[in-house]
Amino acid sequence: MTDSLYFLPLGGSDEIGMNLNLYGYGPEGKQKWIIVDCGVTFGDLTTPGVDLIMPDPRFIEERRDDLIGMVLTHAHEDHMGAVAHLWRRLRCPIWATPFTAWLVRDRLREYGLLDEVELHEMALDCRFDLGPFNLQLVTLTHSIPEPNGIAIRTPAGMVLHTGDWKIDPAPMIGEATDIDALTAIGNEGVLAMVCDSTNVFSPGESGSEGDVREELIKVVGECKTGKVAIASFASNVARLQSSIEAAEANGRRVCLVGRSMHRMTAAAKAVGMLKHVKDFVSEEEASSFPASKILYLCTGSQGEPRAALSRIAAGNHRNVSLSRDDTVIFSSRVIPGNELGIFELQNQLAERGVHIITEKTRPIHVSGHPCRDELAQMYAWAKPSVAIPVHGERRHLLEHADFARELQVPHSVSVRNGDMVQIRSDGTASIVDEAPASRLHVDGNFIVDADAASMRERRKLAHAGQVTLSMAVSEKGEIVSGPEVRLQGVPEDDNMSLDDFADAMADEAERAFDRLSKRDRRDVERAEEEVRRAVRREANRIWGKKPWVEIMMLEV
Repeated sequence: MTDSLYFLPLGGSDEIGMNLNLYGYGPEGKQKWIIVDCGVTFGDLTTPGVDLIMPDPRFIEERRDDLIGMVLTHAHEDHMGAVAHLWRRLRCPIWATPFTAWLVRDRLREYGLLDEVELHEMALDCRFDLGPFNLQLVTLTHSIPEPNGIAIRTPAGMVLHTGDWKIDPAPMIGEATDIDALTAIGNEGVLAMVCDSTNVFSPGESGSEGDVREELIKVVGECKTGKVAIASFASNVARLQSSIEAAEANGRRVCLVGRSMHRMTAAAKAVGMLKHVKDFVSEEEASSFPASKILYLCTGSQGEPRAALSRIAAGNHRNVSLSRDDTVIFSSRVIPGNELGIFELQNQLAERGVHIITEKTRPIHVSGHPCRDELAQMYAWAKPSVAIPVHGERRHLLEHADFARELQVPHSVSVRNGDMVQIRSDGTASIVDEAPASRLHVDGNFIVDADAASMRERRKLAHAGQVTLSMAVSEKGEIVSGPEVRLQGVPEDDNMSLDDFADAMADEAERAFDRLSKRDRRDVERAEEEVRRAVRREANRIWGKKPWVEIMMLEV
């Protein structure tokens, strides 16, 4: 029986975020598997009440006996944020480099899993075996410390899995891209490259953190009076260091504001980063500093309602306030989907007289993902026979596949989550099967399927409210009490008050009940359904919307 090499994305293809990738090798139906990354994405208006969304690992969960382990490329939430949530379903060892391992341990401790999980801390640039796979870490640059590509060698050939990356000659934290390793890997022969597609539409290069540092020093220096706050992604430790250097170069001390800032700086210091910066000032101490001598490093650059900067802008942060003559520097980009929250946050700050500086007006942010010139350079180094774009929406993946063909890559495969790709030793690849690839929602303390009835109901409630109607019915099928109506999320206007609307629902419920046969009136389940339909139709006639209707009949 011939051994085969497979690539299977369960998250992160046809979307940006929520990465979970599988590699399988072995005889048909008896492959051994590894997981590369296990991330989350975040809820939005279409998932009310849900903060985190994860890939459904059902396919590999059913093959857990053949799962050798999980390897994490870096510590962004969309690559490792689901580990603690999904580990009990997978129960496999985990491999990560020191910075990522520190954050994984911290999360596992939070979920009471630290003593259960076999977590291996890898050295940078290490090479090791997992079953039929030989894995080599390749140092890349990104917007977080220790980003790694992985050269995955098998008897069928080698796959280069890039993870998230860019080419930054001055990354500020960590080493620059390991060009020698990439060149050697390319010369050895790469069957397929599974590669980041985020910025495939952007020409040129993504820019350097070194340039951002110089600009931040200038911008902070121009703020002669007032407090300065810099909002950035806490995971971008290089940006944090640049912000600290900008503060210290201009005679300001740094105060961290927000849990993620404290968590990320603790992780960085634990593995030897941020060694030469002054001690941070506490929020309580910062209030005693002159305004021109303090710089706040804040979470909340994306307008997250519970993040530090949003609470400051709303005026309800317990220790930090900003007002006229103060400045907020948004050293980040607007992530698509977050526009409303960010603009509302900036409007609140502006209302307080705060001066706002963004990447639109000053070069104070660079992307962590490769633009077209960088993609072309990576393909020149790796020289793969097959391009498999990931980490992008559909339009990104198709454009990336076209671009790879322009770069003379012989073959390309545009995958969706669940597509099983067979990578052949002759340098070809194709989609040969489809695996389940749905989503899981972290709903409070529960993990539920994305298509669970609770989510459908919640979306309906968010769209058109709820009508709840209760009535008591005798054994003879007669109404003895009610109907009592409760409305939630139903509007009113000059022609229809809420009391009028409730009376209309009660009247229609009585009419619907009276139309039932005596036999059907005594069948509570049938009676409830007929009344529910009638009330919903009447609500739609009056309002033009169909609310969620719940009927409760009590036999007395």
